[in-house]
Amino acid sequence: MRPDILNPLFAEVEVLKGVGPQLAKPLKRLGLERVVDVLFHLPVTWVERKRVELLDAADAGRVVTVEVTPVDYRQSGGRGPFRVHATDKAGNYLTLTYFNNPGWARKQLPLGEAKVVSGRMETYGQELQMVHPDYVLPPEEAGELPEREPVYPLSEGLTNRRMADLAAQALARVPALGEWIEPSLAAQRLWPAWAQALAAAHRDPFAAGARERLAYDEVFANQLALMLVRASSRRRKGVPLRGDGRLRAALKLPYAPTGAQARAIREIEGDLQQEMPMLRLLQGDVGSGKTLVALMALLAAVEAGAQGALLAPTEILARQHFETLSRQLAGVPLNVAILTGRDKGRAREATLMGLAEGSIHILVGTHAIFQEAVAYRNLGLAVVDEQHRFGVAQRMMLAQKAERPPHLLVMTATPIPRTLTLAQYGEMDVSRLDEMPPGRQPIETRVLSSERLPEVVDALGRHLAAGGQAYWVCPLVEESEASDQAAAEERAQVLRLRFGDKVGLVHGRMKGPEKDAVMAAFQRGEVSVLVATTVIEVGVDVPNATLMVIEGSDRFGLAQLHQLRGRVGRGEGRSVCLLLRGNALSETARARLALMRETNDGFRIAEEDLRLRGAGEILGTKQSGEAQFRLATPELIQSLIQPATDDARLLVDRDGGLDGPRGQAARVLLYLMERDAAVGLLRSG
Repeated sequence: MRPDILNPLFAEVEVLKGVGPQLAKPLKRLGLERVVDVLFHLPVTWVERKRVELLDAADAGRVVTVEVTPVDYRQSGGRGPFRVHATDKAGNYLTLTYFNNPGWARKQLPLGEAKVVSGRMETYGQELQMVHPDYVLPPEEAGELPEREPVYPLSEGLTNRRMADLAAQALARVPALGEWIEPSLAAQRLWPAWAQALAAAHRDPFAAGARERLAYDEVFANQLALMLVRASSRRRKGVPLRGDGRLRAALKLPYAPTGAQARAIREIEGDLQQEMPMLRLLQGDVGSGKTLVALMALLAAVEAGAQGALLAPTEILARQHFETLSRQLAGVPLNVAILTGRDKGRAREATLMGLAEGSIHILVGTHAIFQEAVAYRNLGLAVVDEQHRFGVAQRMMLAQKAERPPHLLVMTATPIPRTLTLAQYGEMDVSRLDEMPPGRQPIETRVLSSERLPEVVDALGRHLAAGGQAYWVCPLVEESEASDQAAAEERAQVLRLRFGDKVGLVHGRMKGPEKDAVMAAFQRGEVSVLVATTVIEVGVDVPNATLMVIEGSDRFGLAQLHQLRGRVGRGEGRSVCLLLRGNALSETARARLALMRETNDGFRIAEEDLRLRGAGEILGTKQSGEAQFRLATPELIQSLIQPATDDARLLVDRDGGLDGPRGQAARVLLYLMERDAAVGLLRSG
C-alpha cells in the first residue's frame, strides 16, 4: 500500500484547478495524468522578458514587456486577423494581432485604457507587431510579471502559462518528506532538500544542483529497488543443482565452444551448485552463441532432476528456439515441449499435464509459461531470452512458479556499456560472450546515398535470381508529410511491381498470427524479400538471407543498426548490409555510419553509441516492464550511478536497512518513484 502522505501527488490531474475534460486531453498526450506527472514535468528552457519604457525596432525578435494604450481596432475581411493599434508613452505604434475571438481582444484591450502587454515583438512590413500577447495586465499588476519565465514541453491546446500554473498547484501539494540521501553526500554535493530542489527546477531550468539532486533521487531509488530484489532472492533458499554431465556428453556438437562460451558455462555451473538461487545476466553480441550456453545450463538442471523453462518475448522466437533445441537434442533422452498463447485444447492440456507430472523436462514458450494455470513438478532453472522485454516484476512472477525459487539466467543480444549495466541489471551477476564462434562470417557493410536506390533494386534482383533471400527495412509504416522516408507499405508495393508475390511485408500494427504467417513463409523460402519495420530487430534466424538493406539508416541509433545487421550472416554464405542514407547528414549520423562500416563488434558499438548520443537509446526507450527515468538524463545517469549504488548498499548494509529513519524515508521514495517491483519486497525487508 502506498503511504497516505503521497496520496495528494497520486491523485488524478483533474483535482488541479482549471483541469476539465478539455484540458485533460493535451495533458494526457504528454503523459500527465496524475499530479506527480505534472510535478516531474520540468521546464526545458526559459524566456527572458525585457522591460522597456519605449518601443524600439532594435528589440524586434525579443520578448518585451511594455505599457501601451489601445487607440484603434481594425479587422480585415470577415475572417481576417483582428488588429488593435496601440501607442507607447511617446506615441510609437505597436499592432497587437489576434487571429481569433475579436470579442475577447476588445474586452482585454478597451480603447484609451493603458495596459501592460508582454510577448514576442516582430516587424511586419514597416510596423512593429505582437501576435497574441502572452500577458495583458493593468499597469498596477505589472509587477507580478516574471522577468525570466520557464518554458515547458507542451502539446496542442496547452499554453506555457497554463502549464506553469498547474506546476505551481502541484508544488503546493508537495508533502514534507524525510531525507533519504546519506547526509555527508548531500552536504558534499551542496544539494538542496527534495521539495526545495523541485521548486528550484520549476523556477529555473538551469538550476544544476536542483536537477542533479532530483536525478540522483530517481537513480538511487532504482538501485535500491534492484538491491532489494537481489537481497530477497538471496534470502530465499533455492535448490542446489549438480548435474552429472551424462546429457551434455550425449550432445553431438559440430564444433567446440569458444573460450567465452566455456567461461560462461563454468560460471553458470558454479551458480547452479549453490543453495542461493542464481541471478545471472548473459550478455552476448549478435551470433555469439548464447543459445548453446543456455542449452548447457538447462541440461545441467535436468541432469540434477529438475525441470527447465526457456522464456522468449514473441511467439515466432519461441517456436524458433523450440525447433533449434529439438534439432540439437535429437538422440538425447529427454522431452522438450512448447507452450504459447496460441496453443489451445488437447495439445495444451497434454503439455500442462506433462509439466505437472514431470515427464516434460524442458518447456519453451512465451509469457504463457508463467500463467497461473501452468504448474511445474520441479522447476529448477528459468532462462529468459531478450531480457529487455521483461522487467523486474515479470522476473519475480516467474520465481513464484516453484516451491523454492528457481535459478534464473537472463540473456540479451543488446550489448550494454559497462557504465550502464548497473542501472538496468544492478541485481545480477554478469557473464559476457565477447568472442564469435568459428565459421561465423563478418558482415560486409556499405553506406550508399539513397539516390542510388535503382542500383540497389537491380542488385537485389541479381541476388534473388541466384537463389538468395533479403531483408529490406524501412523506418515508417505509413507515409508522413514530415518525413522523406519511404513507408514500408509503399516500399513493398513498389518492390512487388518488380518481384511479384516473392515480396512479404511485416510491421508492428499487424496482428500476431498475420505477422507470424509472413515470417514463417520467409523462413520456408516462399517469400524471398521481407520488407519490414524494426519488428524484425530481434530473434529472426534465416541462414539463407544474406542481404540486408536499411533505408534511412542515418535516422537509426547505432544499437538498432547493429541489431538489424545481425539478422544476416547466419549461414555459410558471405553476407552484405547496405545502409542507404539521406544527403543532409549530421556529424553524429556521419560518425555512426562510419563506425558501422568499420566494425562488427557490438560491445565497441555500444560504448561509441553512448559517447555519440548518450544513454537514451539504451535506457530511455520505453520497454515493457522496465523502469523509466523521467528526471535523470542519460548523462546524469552515467555520472550518478556509482554513488547511488554505493549509497543504496550503505543503507541496506549499515544504516538499518528500511527500518531506520533514513530507511523509512527511502521506503517512501520507492513508492514516489514507482519502483513497484521492489515494493512487494518491503514487508520482508
